[in-house]
Amino acid sequence: MSVLEVRDVTKQFGKLVAVNGVSLAVEAGELRAIIGPNGAGKTTFFNLISGFFPPTAGTIVFDGKDITAIPEHRRVALGMARTFQVTEIFPELTVRENLRVPVEVAAGKRLSPWMSKADKAKAAARIEELMEMGGLGGKGDRLVGELSHGDQRATEIMMSIALKPRLLLLDEPTAGMGDQETYHITRLIRRLHREEKLTIVLIEHDMRVVFHLADRIMVLAEGAVLAEGTPAEIGSNELVQAAYLGKAA
Repeated sequence: MSVLEVRDVTKQFGKLVAVNGVSLAVEAGELRAIIGPNGAGKTTFFNLISGFFPPTAGTIVFDGKDITAIPEHRRVALGMARTFQVTEIFPELTVRENLRVPVEVAAGKRLSPWMSKADKAKAAARIEELMEMGGLGGKGDRLVGELSHGDQRATEIMMSIALKPRLLLLDEPTAGMGDQETYHITRLIRRLHREEKLTIVLIEHDMRVVFHLADRIMVLAEGAVLAEGTPAEIGSNELVQAAYLGKAA
């Protein structure tokens, strides 16, 4: 059974059809990439999956449960986490403090007025584990707003991982990065996929990242699916070359 099934989903804003009859099935442990030119409907599609927008038509099923009408916060509770194009962190807090919030939520301590000494120790150990996993070791007491863009993005990703998701949605994780930061974030995503056995769907413009990471790729154009297949199949697809990769068909 697929972890995520999107069935013939459409989203209209007035007369604008931003997503038009798109279907997607993601298997457990898969790393799927979604690509397409600007305005193709990629982020709107992510917003439908994560619950920020309700679809105009179609069905979204997560882990066998119809979540089409379920709000975003309940999808998180079911095991879905997401990052955004613009990094969502608390810049005035330290890395450790940023991670503490989702760690305590995952431990069922949300809004709890106090934590036992044992619970605090478990949370602290989990925070250290996440920092090491994200390449943030030794930076726990740094304000996130003072870190490099790459480290800020890594913090955001690890905040999502702290929630123990079954599905991680990454919206342009390497946007605005230089080669070295892109390399480190790409390594982090691959490590999370392979070592943590995470199911990941990502939107990405950097084709080096896409073809290096993805098991399968879906190409959107003007809100509809243009092509879907393995990296090799997408790389040789003449329609994709003409519409997106910039090669003559």
